[in-house]
Amino acid sequence: MRAVGRGPGIRLNGGMPALRLVVAGSPGAAVPTLTTLATGDHEIVRVITRPPTPQGRKRVLTPTPVAIEADRLGLAVLEAKRLAEIEDELLPLAVDLGVIVAYGALVREPLLSWPRLGWINLHFSLLPRWRGAAPVQHAVIAGDAQTGATVFQLTEGLDEGDWYARLMTPIGAQRTAGSLLEELSLSGAELVRQVVDELGAGTAVAHPQEGVVTLAPKLGRDDAALHWAEPAEAVHARLRGVTPEPGAFALWGDQVIKVLEAAIARDAAPLPAGTVRRAGGRTLVGTATAPLELLRVQPAGKQAMSAADWARGLPSDREPVFS
Repeated sequence: MRAVGRGPGIRLNGGMPALRLVVAGSPGAAVPTLTTLATGDHEIVRVITRPPTPQGRKRVLTPTPVAIEADRLGLAVLEAKRLAEIEDELLPLAVDLGVIVAYGALVREPLLSWPRLGWINLHFSLLPRWRGAAPVQHAVIAGDAQTGATVFQLTEGLDEGDWYARLMTPIGAQRTAGSLLEELSLSGAELVRQVVDELGAGTAVAHPQEGVVTLAPKLGRDDAALHWAEPAEAVHARLRGVTPEPGAFALWGDQVIKVLEAAIARDAAPLPAGTVRRAGGRTLVGTATAPLELLRVQPAGKQAMSAADWARGLPSDREPVFS
């Protein structure tokens, strides 16, 4: 491990130097870190986020959650798809530390070494497990018992830098990637504040990553398809891992049925994989082991509904089969 040396800075009442920060992030998971740092003792010189994107059915151009929060806090914001686009605006600024949380683009030289203390990154996994863009989702899909958050020193490699602090949380059998990410974004924000304070005080200690490296690439639509020939635990884990995004689905003929919520029906008799059966007010789907009970679904072009309401419209003369 290595200690990080103390640099110059304005000293606060407690003796800790105040750092000049640049914070980069885009989605809602980055907002708690921005808010926490903005209400702390350090100065945020700039907030960097991605440009507005079309959202919703009407494709309304919408700023990122970080941009909206920065505006509420009265902070100066720069919008860019890539940091190189605003390099000329950033390099003249005197900055002690960069903080990045899910910005959505890589930091390359000369910006990587531009802040006096470099950049720290809040990553939502226990590194080196699940390096990449979708660590929480992959942890849930893989059936990991626990996950967490890591604050580490950003380097040119993919999530390879030495780490300063981490926290762990159990995943459990019912948690979705969305609920876990929300929890970790809040607890991770406090972890970032701790590391920033320690870097300012010169007491931060970085540790090399140890363990087996696994990768967590961004998920696409194909990753959200439920495979009914797999065991129930694997089907359920995938469903939870892709909720809310990109969203689990099954195919009934050429119709896409989004599966929003389900539970393993361990008390039900086995069914052939993909077979849908209504039994005692429940809507069951067969897997390689126990059936899955559908709780909430959303047929294409319709509102979300209970699985029982959806099942009332199924053929009564035969049992449908999901492909």
